[in-house]
Amino acid sequence: MPRRILQGTVTSDKNDQTITVLVERRFKHPLLQKTVRKSKKYRAHDAENQFKVGDTVRIVECAPISKTKRWTVVTEA
Repeated sequence: MPRRILQGTVTSDKNDQTITVLVERRFKHPLLQKTVRKSKKYRAHDAENQFKVGDTVRIVECAPISKTKRWTVVTEA
């Protein structure tokens, strides 16, 4: 099964080697046919602490690193 790749904005970099990424997805409502925006936060591993709040990054699924981290940062988008 392929690994998912998501793109989002860094909302927090306060923890060591961890960033919080806000990923927004848009889809059409099945009945109302209106565009709906939903967002979700993911915790991602940032080994060098190189990403700061406001950066746009790509994250990829990986094996669990900690209790909450299942994503790693690939590149800055």
